Amino acid sequence: MEAFAEYLSQIDNPQHMERTKEVLSWVTREFPNLKPKIAWNQPMFTDHETYIIGFSISKKHLAVAPENAGIIHFTEEIVQAGYDHTKQLVRIPWDGPVDFSLLEKMIEFNILDKAGCPTFWRK
Repeated sequence: MEAFAEYLSQIDNPQHMERTKEVLSWVTREFPNLKPKIAWNQPMFTDHETYIIGFSISKKHLAVAPENAGIIHFTEEIVQAGYDHTKQLVRIPWDGPVDFSLLEKMIEFNILDKAGCPTFWRK
């Protein structure tokens, strides 16, 4: 989590900081082989130098970015979880629960789907 310490310290709202810390800690614990890093001023996790998942904060939500392929693959489950989404991110409201089961599926999907990917982003 030290990779994210400075990022977390810059989050003004204590509730948003705690929720973000909770999610980042969970990913770190559940997927110890992923490399935590800050890029584009956002916390993210990579595997063999390829992007797996990233996070960002806004006033109303924590954004989860599994790339468009992850959004397409899990659209139905994202909607069932009650989350709004775009082509690139899922919005988890600050005042709602985190569906860690869905998050786990998105991460596992990207790890498997990008196992042979030689680039940071999908092409």
